Amino acid sequence: MTAAKNKVMFAADIAFLLVAILMLWGWEIYSRPAVRGVEISQERYPVRGIDISAHNGLGIDFEKVASQGIRFVYIKATEGETFRDSLFVRNYWGAQRFGLKVGAYHYFRFDCDGVAQARNLLNALVEHPLDLPLAIDVEHWANPENVSEELILKRLSDMIATLQNLGYHVIIYTNKKGYNNIIRGNFDNLPLWICSFTDPPLEDEDGRSWHLWQHSHIGHLEGAKGCLDFNAFNGTLEEFEQWCSEVSPESQTNQTVKESQEDQSNQDGQSSPNGQESQTAESN
Repeated sequence: MTAAKNKVMFAADIAFLLVAILMLWGWEIYSRPAVRGVEISQERYPVRGIDISAHNGLGIDFEKVASQGIRFVYIKATEGETFRDSLFVRNYWGAQRFGLKVGAYHYFRFDCDGVAQARNLLNALVEHPLDLPLAIDVEHWANPENVSEELILKRLSDMIATLQNLGYHVIIYTNKKGYNNIIRGNFDNLPLWICSFTDPPLEDEDGRSWHLWQHSHIGHLEGAKGCLDFNAFNGTLEEFEQWCSEVSPESQTNQTVKESQEDQSNQDGQSSPNGQESQTAESN
């Protein structure tokens, strides 16, 4: 009896130890911080930039930012059919003043008409010529799940066509999930701005190239509070300047569509369809 009892107690001790180990391992995995950025080679990617919106763009000292080697900034302008970023104009002029190349981005809503989204963006850009292609942010994050892929593609195609028909250059921003589910095979003719925390940022058997790489959500710069999104251009400084020269500021000023006057009543900071501003992308 004693030997049998000892065996039972020994087995119980082993079982308890295994459970404890599994619990500690699980807690370590659960508590481990998610990957939010990857360090990249300054020599390989010498052209650096940031992207900002109202949630992280308040009070930026663009003179200090530019002095740290940042050459371009993408600023959120709009979202959906009506939302306008409350800091777009202030940050636009601040970045322009200190020689940064400036681009604007629009957060694409799956549940909004594509032409109406283009109109919202165009109206926000009046008197604000850009140095970089218009960026359309396409991702599942903060978008409704009940919109069909067919309708998403149609609305995105409509928005892109509206902008291109007015002479605008367009670049698509997305993460890996958005790229694989929406962009890949449908918009391969457009420049790609990929959010990825792996190096290389995109492994595509089709050999898809990219122009911009958002490689961190946790960047820090003097003159800016909190975390910033860090980006890199895929090329040399000379290639970057050439890319910018292909975007004519004259062709991106005061462009609109026929119905644009209907939107002039929209106020800066008006809420998006889901009642709040969408913020930053997930990398996967």
